[in-house]
Amino acid sequence: MEDGAATKEAPVAGAGDTMSDAEGYASEKSGREVEYFGWVYHLGVNSIGHEYCHLRYLVLKGTYVAMYKREPSNHRGIKPIRKGVVNHTLVVEELGRHNFNNGEFYVLRFYNRLDQTKKGEIACGTAGEARKWIEAFEQAKQQAEYNLLRGSSRHKLSIDNELNLEGHRPRVRRYAKDLRKKLIKIGKGPEMLIRRSSGLGSHLRRETYIEADVEDVIETHKWRCVRTVNGIRILEDVTNLKGARGLLLKSVGVIEANADTIFEVVLSLDRHKRYEWDMLTGDLELVDSVDGHYDVVYGTYEPTQLNWWRSKKDFVFSRQWFRGQDESYTILQFPAVNKKRPQRSGYQRTKINPSTWEIRRLNTSDSSTAKCQVTLMLEVPAKSWGIWRRNQYSNFDRTIPYALLCQVAGLKEYFGANPALTSYSPSTIVDSPISDSSNAHTEFKDSEVDEEFFDAIASSDSLEDEDSDDEIELPKAGNMKLKNVSWAILALKRSKAVLERSELDANSPSIIIDPSQFHGSMRQGKGETDTNCWSSPSGQGFMIRGKNYLKDYSKIVGGDPLLKLIGVDWFRADNSIDKVALHPKSFIQSEAGKRLPFILIINLEIPSKPNYSLVLYYAAEKPINKESLLGRFLDGTNMFRDSRFKLIPRIVEGYWMVKRAVGSKACLLGKAVTCKYLRQDNFLEIDVDIGSSSVARSIISLVLGYITSIVVDLAILIEAKEEEELPEYILGTVRLNRVRVESAVPFWDES
Repeated sequence: MEDGAATKEAPVAGAGDTMSDAEGYASEKSGREVEYFGWVYHLGVNSIGHEYCHLRYLVLKGTYVAMYKREPSNHRGIKPIRKGVVNHTLVVEELGRHNFNNGEFYVLRFYNRLDQTKKGEIACGTAGEARKWIEAFEQAKQQAEYNLLRGSSRHKLSIDNELNLEGHRPRVRRYAKDLRKKLIKIGKGPEMLIRRSSGLGSHLRRETYIEADVEDVIETHKWRCVRTVNGIRILEDVTNLKGARGLLLKSVGVIEANADTIFEVVLSLDRHKRYEWDMLTGDLELVDSVDGHYDVVYGTYEPTQLNWWRSKKDFVFSRQWFRGQDESYTILQFPAVNKKRPQRSGYQRTKINPSTWEIRRLNTSDSSTAKCQVTLMLEVPAKSWGIWRRNQYSNFDRTIPYALLCQVAGLKEYFGANPALTSYSPSTIVDSPISDSSNAHTEFKDSEVDEEFFDAIASSDSLEDEDSDDEIELPKAGNMKLKNVSWAILALKRSKAVLERSELDANSPSIIIDPSQFHGSMRQGKGETDTNCWSSPSGQGFMIRGKNYLKDYSKIVGGDPLLKLIGVDWFRADNSIDKVALHPKSFIQSEAGKRLPFILIINLEIPSKPNYSLVLYYAAEKPINKESLLGRFLDGTNMFRDSRFKLIPRIVEGYWMVKRAVGSKACLLGKAVTCKYLRQDNFLEIDVDIGSSSVARSIISLVLGYITSIVVDLAILIEAKEEEELPEYILGTVRLNRVRVESAVPFWDES
């Protein structure tokens, strides 16, 4: 197909779809290039120190990026005001929702993980558009990684070039004329951004679906349906959990809309929109915005039709929200106190029920309409629920908890009555002739590109970019699958022996690991009731990828860990702690440590005042098989490690809100936070900087507030992505039982 020929693609899954590694490299292998473009706000500081917010047209083509003041397809010959190259060291951080220009936007930060002082930011109109740009840049980063690993003469970077971010970049030639292109437009144009910033609002369209959601831990709650209302189910938790503050209720419904739009509707403070689906809440007003994932809101209840005392109530509550790697959303809502908003005259101050919203995509491959499972979970006093239950729930439908649970039904009807919201997509396939965009977009690729993208976007505003923007011309208007359970159980019983044969060196003799030779600062527990200690549970509480996962997404119960947990350190220090294994006082440097065939050290760096580090030490009885997946992980590149290093958290006991915040899904740590790897002698140390992600910081700060009442299990894995790597296995586990923060000991350098 020649340049200039129109491109007709089949409908492409929208922003709900994620790019796998294979898909990320597909454009290079198949000769098809994917090009993303759309309008964003560019945020920064100009040469005289003033903050600016400029409407810009962003183009991402392969690994090349350009930023324009106008749309190139409508202004032939226009030059980009900024341009750069996406390198494998690029990090895209989601800063969450922020208010500026009288509107709410979703901000992304770009920086180089080798030099975090160079940062740049863009703002998108919706959560879906922000997520689509994250996927686009992640795909470009994967392409850069693939080019580097492939050793392409056109793309290969030397170590010097990788570290010298200001260095010269080789000349890039035009693509061949027979290159196929897929053009993907993100967003609906500048008028949508301007409309959001002017407060006019808009109805959004989208079409998307993704695979079914599959949990990675065993659910500890047991639910029983007590009522159905307008197509939703209301369930009570019948589990007798230790330390429960109240009883949990939840309402669950399936809504035909995408998760991004549902999330924005739930989070919106617009009273006119909320009145269409929420029969309980009156006014909502932003009191304080802590960061892009946390705010404080004042609100009122005016439930005159619900209760018999007919009193108006006001309240203050905090909201925290997160987007998981599976693209689901979680919103936590806590009662709060804020001096800025005292009790309103004529209202009774009340505390809201602690509650969570969970929005997860469902597999709708047989339908053109996106569907999500929306769950609202809230805590009610056990005594009140007992009274309602004894009275056959006669007064329950006149209570505030009932009205809150019915919000899911209201949302379902709201989206059903607004099909424009249901069909919104943050990205669309563009069928216009390729020449309209590609000729303009390749202008910058024929010149010397001497900057990485994060350098270009982070630099102070250029003279060209300081021009007025007034001249911008606006367009004229899964359920869990447990197959062959008996076979899986038998497989688990023999999995340890199979693992040792495949992952460890079968020709080497085993050594006996004597735990008494290794002592960490945190002691090993003596029983389930012991506190401030660690133990090593089996993998029975975790779900991992089965042998047929690539075909049917089936997961199986985890087996015994391959590596033995021999010690845990719990440190505190003024500065972050890394390279623990190299310290002379580490038992890795002891004679007993040096005799071990292999040790894996996981250092979880927890940001706080002071900083903490939880250091886990796992040992193998034999050397690692160099040809195994574990062997390739140990001696592979950091890019490979980042794409495979996986952790599954499981809150065994603790406050239910913490459980919902931590979640029950596996996390690729190398993709979520910054991980540094130290491979020497007989060990690999992985330093996990939890503070490198604003979302992770928010979650860990919540966990630290309840840590003395929490029992948490962690499982460490290497993600299996190829058929020959399946089924997955668990490298190591740890159980942390009601840890006391103050028990952390000073790091050796500060003791």
